Amino acid sequence: MELRVLRYFLAVAREQSISGAAEVLHLTQPTLSRQLREMEEELGKQLFIRSNRKITLTEEGMLLRKRAEEILDLVSRTKDEISLSDDVIAGDIHIGAGESEGIRFLVKAAKALQEEYPLVHFHNISGDRMTVMEDLDKGLLDFGILFGEIDTSKYECLKVPYTERYGVLMRRDDPLAKKNVITPEDLAGKPLIVSRQRHGEGDLPRDMDGQQIVATYNLLFNGSIMVEEGMGYAICFDNIINVSGKSPLCFRPLEGQPEIEMHVVWKKYQLFTKAGQKFLDKLREMV
Repeated sequence: MELRVLRYFLAVAREQSISGAAEVLHLTQPTLSRQLREMEEELGKQLFIRSNRKITLTEEGMLLRKRAEEILDLVSRTKDEISLSDDVIAGDIHIGAGESEGIRFLVKAAKALQEEYPLVHFHNISGDRMTVMEDLDKGLLDFGILFGEIDTSKYECLKVPYTERYGVLMRRDDPLAKKNVITPEDLAGKPLIVSRQRHGEGDLPRDMDGQQIVATYNLLFNGSIMVEEGMGYAICFDNIINVSGKSPLCFRPLEGQPEIEMHVVWKKYQLFTKAGQKFLDKLREMV
């Protein structure tokens, strides 16, 4: 399968029409239709559902779109990295991270590196632990930020001088908001909103197994809306949602929770670009 044909496929998926995609690609409609038909024959799967109004993707087509975007992104990044002069420190660094005040450490390192090498650009991709690990494994990220234990058979890691503890995000008018610290017993029978990966891994904060989970969140901003609308109490880290001033929400620490260490991680045996290696050196220097 040629990269050129993957670009054709993505154009049709985006435009939802052969004629629209052909115009964007400067191809004739018969040529584009033939290329797509040959792709479907090569894969042995129907990728499009064709109708008079628009073209939509089948389930297999949606999977191919995701993979095609990843493949073309990697190709573009690789071309940029190889084409750089040996004397120039430049390029893009992609970092995956969840929501945490700890990201400030990376921002400080990035700013310090850009002061030395202004042609280095940083791209932060927000996501939870599962998303960050998946994108690291696919080569879509150079670095990730993970909390807790690290699979050292897959990743190298650098421990960062920052830790988190679990607490409870709740409405300010809730009776529990009068307490300075929340215990697991306080939450017994209460509707809880937890991080998607923690729920999926069965890894809730200490002494909270068996609690009532009514919803999960990927990124906490959406979870905070659930809390604000009265769905329940969000189990999360502090300093992510602004609870100062006139905010209807407040945060209380959860009793008896250990500190959770933060790590910068990257794939084992990864070959960094010059910019990526300089960034890692800067992180180590700051640690």
